[in-house]
Formats: sequence, structure tokens, C-alpha cells
Amino acid sequence: MIRSMTGFGRCRETVSGLDITVEIRSVNSRFFDCSVKLSRAHAYLEERIKPYLQSKGISRGKVDVWIGIEVLDSGSVDIVPDEGYLRGYLDALYTLRDTYGLRDDISVMTVARNSDIFLVKKPEENIERDWAIVSTVLEKATDAFLSVREREGESLAADLRGKMEQIRATVDEIERLSADDIAHYRDRLAQRIREALADNQITPDESRLLTECAIHADKVAVDEELVRLRTHFQAFEEILDSDEPVGRKLDFLMQEMNREINTTGSKCNDAKIAQLVVDVKCGLEKIREQIQNLE
Repeated sequence: MIRSMTGFGRCRETVSGLDITVEIRSVNSRFFDCSVKLSRAHAYLEERIKPYLQSKGISRGKVDVWIGIEVLDSGSVDIVPDEGYLRGYLDALYTLRDTYGLRDDISVMTVARNSDIFLVKKPEENIERDWAIVSTVLEKATDAFLSVREREGESLAADLRGKMEQIRATVDEIERLSADDIAHYRDRLAQRIREALADNQITPDESRLLTECAIHADKVAVDEELVRLRTHFQAFEEILDSDEPVGRKLDFLMQEMNREINTTGSKCNDAKIAQLVVDVKCGLEKIREQIQNLE
């Protein structure tokens, strides 16, 4: 399945007294770069996120994951005073009052402003239990995220196939013109050699002349380049039809296609062929730019 590297997925559910929200978004990146944001109280789950996304087949892109967890069942959290700290704190306040004659405004609310007097007792951390709860919401957000990536990937694949079809047609035209150009090139070369020999009153050896002209004409032939180019076209389709990440493979394949069309351009002697070679190079560059969006 062809996937884009850009996508977004979100899910929010209440599970086991927790209001859990998961958001996943990604942009293009050469490698898989995963950033996870969790509340400090659940930071111990962070190390589970990246392996989970990789197990879902996510291999490229800068992926940002945000997980918000709100405890709805406050009964599981006990807040009690720290008796030892509180006693010492009050004694210090009384000393200040009595020693310096300060106004006695020691009350529950003024003392409670010092949050250090409280102890927050939470249930012991259970990584496996908490991960089982969070992963149910993460899974749905990931499915939504991958669905967006796949839809965009299908659109990109259709666009790539359309562009490649235009390039195929242009290459067919280059092949047709090249065959005519080689024949004309051989004839022109033979005629120029005959004229040069005639100016020097030398009788040409027609057999040798034709052989040499054929050798030089072969040097400007682009048959091999076009055959290899068509082989690359076939590989292009096979890669698009594969179920693996295709971005890097297609990027390498574009380099090979550019090499063949550059060689074709350096050999041609016809202005029409030269223009068609430029058209192919422009088309390949457009494809290469689109490939940068594929996983």
C-alpha cells in the first residue's frame, strides 16, 4: 500500500476512569523521527510508543504524538497532610508570631498555601495495566492516521502513473526520431567524406567508407539507453504495486532514469530529439519531487 508521509489521526475516549486523547501528525522526513509528549505522571509509557508505531509499518516521516490523560475517578488519589512537616511548619509560624509580635492570622487557608504540607498518595504504577488502557485509544488514533496516509498515497500514486505515462510516450517519440536521425547521420557523414576525398582527388573505398560510417553512426545510437530506460519504467510500476515502503526505492530509480536520459541527450544530434529529452528530464524531476512525499 502506497502511503504519504503526511497525515493526522485523533481519538478521544474514556477508559477505566481515564479521559484519554491521542493525536498523531507527521510531515516529510528522510528517516523515522518520532517525538512523544506525555504528562509527567505517565512519562513511563513513552518508551512504548515508537516501537508500537513501527510495528504498524510506519518507517519514515517526522511523527509527533501527543497523549493527554485526565483522571476522572479522583477517589483513587488520596491527599493527606504530612504530619511531621506540618507540625514543624506551624511551630515556626507560632515562633514568628510570639517573637516579633506579628498579627495572628494563622488559618487553614493561609497554611494551605504551602503545598508542601500535603502528601499525594496515588496507586502504584502498573506499566502493563496502564499501557493496555492507553494502547486501546492509541490504536484507533493510529488507524485513523494511517488511513489518511493511505488515501493521500493513492492520490500520489495515480499522479505518478499519469506523469510516467507521458514520459513513456515521449520516449517512444525519441526512439522513432532517433532511427531516422541515425540513417540521415550515416548518409550525411558518407557524403561529407566523399566530398573531402574528391577535393583531394582520392577515390574512396566504398566498402571501407560504409563500414566507418556505420561505426560512427553506432556511437550516436541510443537503442541501449532506451531499452534500459524502459526496463526502469517496468521496475517503477512493480515498486508502486508492492506492499513495502517505496519512497527510497523510487528515489534511487529516478537517479538511474536520469542517467539514461542524460546519456541519450549527449548522443543526439537532432534539435527535436534534444527538446524531447528536455521534456523527459522535466517530467522525471516532477516525479522526483512527488516521490519525496512518499513513505
